[in-house]
Amino acid sequence: MAEGKADIYIKMEQNTEVTKPDVYLKDIADIVCSEKNMAAKIKAIKIHKFKENGIQKVVISITKIITMIQEIYPDASVQNIGETDALLELVNVNKHKGFVQGMKIAFVAAVSFFGTSFTIMSYHNDIGISSIFEKFYIMVMGNPGNSAVLEISYSIGLSLGIIIFFNHIGGRRITKDPTPIEVEMRIYEEQVNKALIKTASREGKEES
Repeated sequence: MAEGKADIYIKMEQNTEVTKPDVYLKDIADIVCSEKNMAAKIKAIKIHKFKENGIQKVVISITKIITMIQEIYPDASVQNIGETDALLELVNVNKHKGFVQGMKIAFVAAVSFFGTSFTIMSYHNDIGISSIFEKFYIMVMGNPGNSAVLEISYSIGLSLGIIIFFNHIGGRRITKDPTPIEVEMRIYEEQVNKALIKTASREGKEES
């Protein structure tokens, strides 16, 4: 096969984060081509350059990438097997380091812990869980007694249920399945990406 007539396959992800202002095609897409020299040249195509104080997010259309490839290899067949639009974001890795970032993490962790604890205690107080345990103890044992054993068992069961539900013990995962929070975060991230891409397309800010 003559050089320049090979089939080229492109697979873009919906969202890509980069750490350098100069963005090349290899940074946002997987390129498959039978001709190694063509693949290397295509991967080295610069598709965007972020300005120092400019917008740190941009939407790249597959039509722009195909056009840039065909300018170099007009006889090549370019096939898209991924997303038609990609959200490209420049991330400052140094911004997420240091004491301030650690304090933010600690603050969020504390709010989550104490907020959840307060919510659980408020719920138990509203339903009168202590009286429920006492009545349940009487129903089973036939006479009033120390219902603390039920409260301890309930607390242990609640803790185990939370651990199993969220699929984590500390920083370790129990199974390989994604947790409910991870699933919801992926859904939310996908919806945000789609909204940003549609907004850029309607406002004519999409690079195509």
